[in-house]
Formats: sequence, structure tokens, C-alpha cells
Amino acid sequence: MLLIKCPWCGNRAESEFNYGGEAGIARPANPDTLTDAEWADYLFMRKNPKGLHQEQWNHAQGCRRWFNAERDTVTYRFTRTWRIGEAPSSTRDVDS
Repeated sequence: MLLIKCPWCGNRAESEFNYGGEAGIARPANPDTLTDAEWADYLFMRKNPKGLHQEQWNHAQGCRRWFNAERDTVTYRFTRTWRIGEAPSSTRDVDS
């Protein structure tokens, strides 16, 4: 079973969480001024890297809070998690 470390609840089973997409996507300040191509780029274009990737997750079956996580897309291993609005720690989670 894969464990994900919720910043509030600690390690929990993956089945308690919902994936929320890439972290750090800023909503455009003036969306009414965007062209169709710029709007499509904001909505659909994501990095999808091979390796470490920052994502948003929701603890849907627990505290119901959103948080950020860093996950290796090759091994699926979560390396660290942190609360939205806070800076990620410089150290990786060793128990997640």
C-alpha cells in the first residue's frame, strides 16, 4: 500500500486522497483579456515531467484539506509534502 503524508494527519493510505493537478499554476490576473490560445494554455498545458514533480492533493477521506506534494513520476514515491501557502522544507520526508 502506498502511504501519503498529510501535513495535518500524518501518513495515510493513498485511497484517502484525490489528485488535484500540478502545483503552482497561477490564475491569470485578467482572464477576460486572454486570447483563446492563451486561455487553452492556462487550462490544459502542463509540464508532465519524468522525475520530481510538484502537485496538489486533497485528503478527501480525512481532514479534507488541500496540500502540496513532491512526487517522483517514475517511481511514484512521494518525497515531501507541505501546506499550501507555506514554503516546502529543504529536507525530504523520509517516512512517506
